[in-house]
Amino acid sequence: MNEIVAGILILLSAFLSMAAGIGIVRFPDVLSRLHASTKPQILGVAAICVAIWLLNPSWGVASTLILVLGFQMMTQPMTAHMIGRAAYRTEYVRADLLIADEIADAVDAASAAEAADAADAAEAAEAAAESRSPDTPGGPANS
Repeated sequence: MNEIVAGILILLSAFLSMAAGIGIVRFPDVLSRLHASTKPQILGVAAICVAIWLLNPSWGVASTLILVLGFQMMTQPMTAHMIGRAAYRTEYVRADLLIADEIADAVDAASAAEAADAADAAEAAEAAAESRSPDTPGGPANS
């Protein structure tokens, strides 16, 4: 009986992987593709882990599978989040498909702060270069 249930879970996982692949090909932008790739992956890995446990029901296998599933559940959403932010920052996101753009203000403020910091750094570098110039009285060449 366990072999039949494990086979069904493996088929479910294969179907979820196929759905993720179709979603990656069919969806129009990075954020939609991330959604299509992360949800079925977590469910597919969970189905495979349960199938493995059904075929080898021991505490050693269960603890290893819990670790595998736990790390997948922790890392996959963070990976998708970082890829989504990078896609947003590099403008690979279709703005016409967004229902709400909740991070636009934060990205604009961060870009303005980076521009201000770059301008301050350029001024400081220019001032330092002028103070080191041999033509400047009191500079290193004249002291």
